Amino acid sequence: MRIAVVDIGGTSVKSGLWEDDRLTDIRETDTNASRGGEYVMQTVLSILREQKDVQAIGISTAGQVNSAEGSIVYANENLPGYTGMKIRERLEKEFHVPVAVQNDVNSAAVGEGYYGAGKGHENFLCLTYGTGVGGAIVTGGKIYSGAGYSAGEFGAIVVHPEDRDVSRDSFSGCYERYASTTALVQLLRREYPEIKNGREIFARLSEDGVRVLVDQWIGEIVYGLTTLVHIFNPSLIILGGGVMEQPYVLEKVKAQLKGQIMSSFADVEICPAKLGNTAGMLGAAQEALRHWKTCR
Repeated sequence: MRIAVVDIGGTSVKSGLWEDDRLTDIRETDTNASRGGEYVMQTVLSILREQKDVQAIGISTAGQVNSAEGSIVYANENLPGYTGMKIRERLEKEFHVPVAVQNDVNSAAVGEGYYGAGKGHENFLCLTYGTGVGGAIVTGGKIYSGAGYSAGEFGAIVVHPEDRDVSRDSFSGCYERYASTTALVQLLRREYPEIKNGREIFARLSEDGVRVLVDQWIGEIVYGLTTLVHIFNPSLIILGGGVMEQPYVLEKVKAQLKGQIMSSFADVEICPAKLGNTAGMLGAAQEALRHWKTCR
């Protein structure tokens, strides 16, 4: 079976062909998200028109997704005009094959569950740390979507109520504002304005001042994870995003978390994502395969 897969991110649109349980023809195209949702859809259509003889299409995308309808419930200002986009309807009308649409972090969690760090686990959480903080809940081997298809918005956990001001910022005081890679860079730039990104931060980790601030940021990561461990009691939490490829971060998170959770929760395993940039596409393929089977 051949499935065309597309992973729509804020920076790039990754695409490929899933066949015989592996990805081929992997490509990357600039999203140009600032041009709006319709521009992005035209990019996706152009990519898919090049894929021939496919039996289904799997879409992984930024934004909150109604996976039952294959539409965007909500997308923020990073992708203007994307809210309400009826992706499944548009793609099925043009290509006449079943189309599955899922949120990008959910897709990554599905991919990790089938092929990566979550393989063999029926119940786990997946978080990604980047521009923001994304989350996914897997229970019984399936994504838990919630009543409005938006469960897993872990970036909205309130960790600093003293900073909460929703009239200014709906995520003020929330996990995303303190634990994301964006938050790390902002924190370091207050003391080291010449720093531009996470790579430069970790290149200077041997400096005491840099390391102190990185440790402060890791503490913020642990605040959110402590809450999630005690709510979900998962066997596994998968941490994704480029920053989690830093051994220093992962080991510090594990050590600090152990001291913050009750002993009855201590069996939780914390591990990095394994599939990198292919997780969303692999997850989209599995979602499309599942949807295709229901359409037969």
